[in-house]
Amino acid sequence: MSKFYVSPITGKPLKKKGNWYISDSGSESFPIINSIPRFCSKSNYSESFGYQWNKFDITQLDSINKINLSEKRFYQSTNWDPKLISKENVLEVGSGAGRFTEVFLKTTKGTLHSIDYSNAVEANFKNNNKFNERLKLSQASIYEMPFLDNTFDKVFCLGVIQHTPSFEKSIESLIKKAKIGGEIVIDFYPIKGWYTKIHSKYILRPLTKKLTHKLLYKLISSNINWMIKLFDFLCLINLKILTRFIPIADLSIFPENLTSSQRKKWAIMDTFDMFSPEFDNPMRIDKVKKLFTKFCCEVTFAGYVKNNPNAFGAVIRAIKSY
Repeated sequence: MSKFYVSPITGKPLKKKGNWYISDSGSESFPIINSIPRFCSKSNYSESFGYQWNKFDITQLDSINKINLSEKRFYQSTNWDPKLISKENVLEVGSGAGRFTEVFLKTTKGTLHSIDYSNAVEANFKNNNKFNERLKLSQASIYEMPFLDNTFDKVFCLGVIQHTPSFEKSIESLIKKAKIGGEIVIDFYPIKGWYTKIHSKYILRPLTKKLTHKLLYKLISSNINWMIKLFDFLCLINLKILTRFIPIADLSIFPENLTSSQRKKWAIMDTFDMFSPEFDNPMRIDKVKKLFTKFCCEVTFAGYVKNNPNAFGAVIRAIKSY
């Protein structure tokens, strides 16, 4: 494990000493807190996700919901063979509570190196620590990862990159960690047209992201029932287009077999996810494709992938050329 960790600042090798990872000179040290190495400050732009995923720690896990929604999204987005990736060095960037971490560890025999910038790593550790030595989990920034460049055969980043400060720098950081010939897969919020940002999310976010996480959660929870009823009514009378002005997540893309209580919980979770992040930067697929090309990658797929019967995700797959 320790041979993979280097200083995210200088790239110097780190050794584990007690509850710390320390450079040979002793000039750099990073704590291990609750069994998780921490390579970033506790306070950062991703704090809302730490709050969210520690509150909804098991909500999206396939093993809890008894559905394979996360597994379908992972393999349809990546198009990877579980037998092949069992033998490769794989990096997950932005694990959240570990929905895709669980998929990888349950469906392969491989080892997964996984990071998240928020303290959602604690939820991931709780959910997936049963896989013991096959999960190498740490808290770190996408811009300062504790790994050498050109290290991983596969790098994936799902549901994350639109919430980082710079789409371009985030892509560059992911590519740096892949080996020559390695593959990088991301998905992201797409800009589909001029109407994309004419939505309650983008109208209200300048205000909602400034609220305390506790207050925002309370406001959503106390209003969720009437919002669900109004959303369903507009869909029933074929006016779904108007639902974009209700301050609620798009319920139509939820799995159809959720119970009413599950659906309500998912609605609260996804609505919080919609209004709380510091950054929310949708991008056009063709522009993201050009960014991968700019950073010496051959794009093998750029388009939409069907995640479930009602939802499509924008996905890029690329091979690092040099």
